[in-house]
Amino acid sequence: MWREQVQKFEIEFWDFLENAINSEQWFIWVAEEEGRFVSHIYIELIQKVPRPGRITRPFAFMTNMYTVSDYRNKGIGSHLLTAINEWANKEQYEFIIVWPSDDSINYYRKNGYSHCKEPMEYFPS
Repeated sequence: MWREQVQKFEIEFWDFLENAINSEQWFIWVAEEEGRFVSHIYIELIQKVPRPGRITRPFAFMTNMYTVSDYRNKGIGSHLLTAINEWANKEQYEFIIVWPSDDSINYYRKNGYSHCKEPMEYFPS
């Protein structure tokens, strides 16, 4: 059963990754050491509906930030995040949004992010 779930995940993930890499909607940032990926962050650009009287710019949705445990607390993730923040400023995206885990709120705060109220969600049944 577990092996079947892993195989389904791998198929779904590789399909997603191939589509993401070939799109202009996803940006994948990685840090590597000696040819091994040690950290990554995925960014999806979200286009907004134009509004009168202002230039409409997309915003960035940050997801799947992960650093291999042996490489944590060495500044690697913060370097990636700094590069992403500089990129977002250069590209003039309206903002970056991330839903942090409770354990990572302080990490994002120290990297210039502010904590906002929780979004509302709807889960179709």
